[in-house]
Amino acid sequence: MVIAAVFAGGIGSRMGNSDTPKQYLELGSKPVIIHTIEKFFVNDRIDEVLVLCPKPWIAHTRALIEKYIPAGKKVSVTEGGATRNGTLENAIAYIEKNYEVDENTVIVTHDAVRPFITHRIIEENVEAALKYGACDTVIPATDTIVESENGEVISAIPNRKMMYQGQTPQSFRLLELKSVIASLTEDEKAVLTDACKIYTIKNKPVYMVDGEVFNIKITFPYDMKVADTLLKGKEKDA
Repeated sequence: MVIAAVFAGGIGSRMGNSDTPKQYLELGSKPVIIHTIEKFFVNDRIDEVLVLCPKPWIAHTRALIEKYIPAGKKVSVTEGGATRNGTLENAIAYIEKNYEVDENTVIVTHDAVRPFITHRIIEENVEAALKYGACDTVIPATDTIVESENGEVISAIPNRKMMYQGQTPQSFRLLELKSVIASLTEDEKAVLTDACKIYTIKNKPVYMVDGEVFNIKITFPYDMKVADTLLKGKEKDA
């Protein structure tokens, strides 16, 4: 079984004056989150879609799904956690409680605010997770990366050829992921905010899947303008 876990826990604090979390803002004719859910809903490799959002937004999320997503494949909504790792742990717990889980169960975790994910990325994530156990979606870094230990002075400039920008999905064999999380100390849990980094500090390999430059994360008001342009371009090409 392959389950897509769509993380919709953001509150939109960097979107200016909007009181609405960014995943619920309108992009074209429907909310950002619906564009994202649809990509997984129509993909044949995905058996179930699980959306994790803040508790006050659960009813609204379910209403949006009922309005925009055709009946058929199951799309469930549950509460996310206080942190990204908390949301990940909630997803694992929900899946184990509601579905039959075995060694080949895969969880594909994705940001609700990355609506331009492609079917190629989804399918390669599933294949890589099944083959290697864990994978991350990345693109090569195009800008020089500057490291600073104090935020004021440059400490190092790494070799750009070795640098990549992480996107999502990040995908895993679910039971292996649960085991790796269980091995973390409380101090490690407190500072780790990325599932793939959990693997790297435990010396477990994470395979890289090629992302796309347009698989953007909507974070700032400017990103909504870029997303609107991308959407219009895709509609024109369709």
